[in-house]
Amino acid sequence: MLTFLALTSVAFLGIVPEQSQAIAIYTGWERHALVGSDIRLSCSFFSWRWTSEDVTFSWTYRPDGSRDSISIFHYTGGAAYVDNKGPFRDRLEFVGNPGRRDGSILLKNLELNDNGTFTCDAKNPPDIVGRPSSVRLLVFEKVPIQAGVITGAIIGVVLGLLVLIVVIYYLMRFLVARRVFSLSVSDRPTPSRLPFKHHLPKGHVPLPALLLRPFTVFFFCWFESQKVLLCPLLPEEGNGWAQIRL
Repeated sequence: MLTFLALTSVAFLGIVPEQSQAIAIYTGWERHALVGSDIRLSCSFFSWRWTSEDVTFSWTYRPDGSRDSISIFHYTGGAAYVDNKGPFRDRLEFVGNPGRRDGSILLKNLELNDNGTFTCDAKNPPDIVGRPSSVRLLVFEKVPIQAGVITGAIIGVVLGLLVLIVVIYYLMRFLVARRVFSLSVSDRPTPSRLPFKHHLPKGHVPLPALLLRPFTVFFFCWFESQKVLLCPLLPEEGNGWAQIRL
């Protein structure tokens, strides 16, 4: 009976309880840093509602090789609280902006023992249901050589060798073609004395063969007349000229 009266009063007064919606939390995937350096761990969230004055951020830390997580930071009520007994008690600073849904923290003077997983959780009441997001921190004494850099260098070397081989090949073809051209141009035969290699009637020009002809040799072709094209033969075709009637 009391439940019925309560529901009736709510419907009569037009008071509808505010429903909670899901909240999405985002962090990086993996961060790398050097010993003694500082690093910013970002945390933000998405919510369909305006940012609440009661927004909260919480950070936990789980060292590598450990199953337990410890709380290292909490933001609530407009104030930031750093755990005063944890490994980051003197090396953690809140650098986020809750009004812009930013709960980032700054870790200072990193050590090798700081390797581990950092998890951020955010609440934007009444949206309090969401999956925390985690980022893994890897601290090195010196900058590691990533596998992607090595793979890229190998691919670059292979492509460079292929380009060099192609350039050398066409350079040799060019030198051979110039040699043939030099031997022939000093005593160019007249059309009546040409040792024709190709003599095609009008309308039967093999365009595919002409287009596939090496550029270094095709470059030395010229028009003997308006409809007659003379080209030096390739070295493997012998000495002489090819006459192509257009």
